[in-house]
Amino acid sequence: MEYATLNNGIKMPMAGIGTFLLTPDEAEASVLSALQCGYRLIDTANAYVNEKAVGRAMKKSGLKREEIFLETKLWPAFYEQADAVEKTLERLDTDYIDLLLIHQPAGNYIAGYKLMEKAYQEGKVKAIGLSNFTPAQIQEILDVCQVKPAVLQTEVHPYSQEKELKKFLDKEGMVIQAWYPLGHGDKALIQEPLFTELGKKYGKSNAQMILRWHIQDGNIVIPGSKNPGHIKDNFDLFDFSLTEEEMAKISAMDQQKRYYTSTPEMLKRYAEMVPPVDQQK
Repeated sequence: MEYATLNNGIKMPMAGIGTFLLTPDEAEASVLSALQCGYRLIDTANAYVNEKAVGRAMKKSGLKREEIFLETKLWPAFYEQADAVEKTLERLDTDYIDLLLIHQPAGNYIAGYKLMEKAYQEGKVKAIGLSNFTPAQIQEILDVCQVKPAVLQTEVHPYSQEKELKKFLDKEGMVIQAWYPLGHGDKALIQEPLFTELGKKYGKSNAQMILRWHIQDGNIVIPGSKNPGHIKDNFDLFDFSLTEEEMAKISAMDQQKRYYTSTPEMLKRYAEMVPPVDQQK
């Protein structure tokens, strides 16, 4: 495993399992499979409505809690609830969260960030960060925070490399984490001839080439899957390295093409949406 060192000294694995769009049963099986394959980073969220299942998988793995880096996200409906972090801890059946993120720049996210700062200062959270924020929205947080965000989780892949955003984050001591690291499964991206050529050279799949590029480019990755074979392959990234020339060729693929872009209307809907977290299995 390779690690990123966050701005408070915490070490975070560079590759993990994502649980977006997984049902509780799927999330439990995927997380358990991942932990058995050697993964130590798990990403979930209030809005995924599978936190209880993630907690069960962690217990079933037999691993010590401190061996697992657990990441979850607060949803806008909970930003102003004083007990939101405590309820999240209860669902996950854990004493602490390694990384807690503000999930969307919707609703009163300043209040949500202050809630996370309080949890950080109380030791319930080891690091805090943001998800889906723009540089201007990140600056809003930086202007008022007592604890600097450590991570920005956002869409990154070879077709949208976010080079300017990463320069901004580097200046602020923040690490980037990629969701949609494989471009939302876009066949055009995954089947790029360059990845096919590199896959033959290294004896790896095209998806593994993309994930290895991420890690060498400084992006923490959390590909999701419910297929045990894909879960295993998505972690088999640490026995080879791309050359500088190969990294430069992938860098040239950047098209600033995103598969997700939030709008004011979407953010308004997010602020009004209450995920059924109390109904999850």
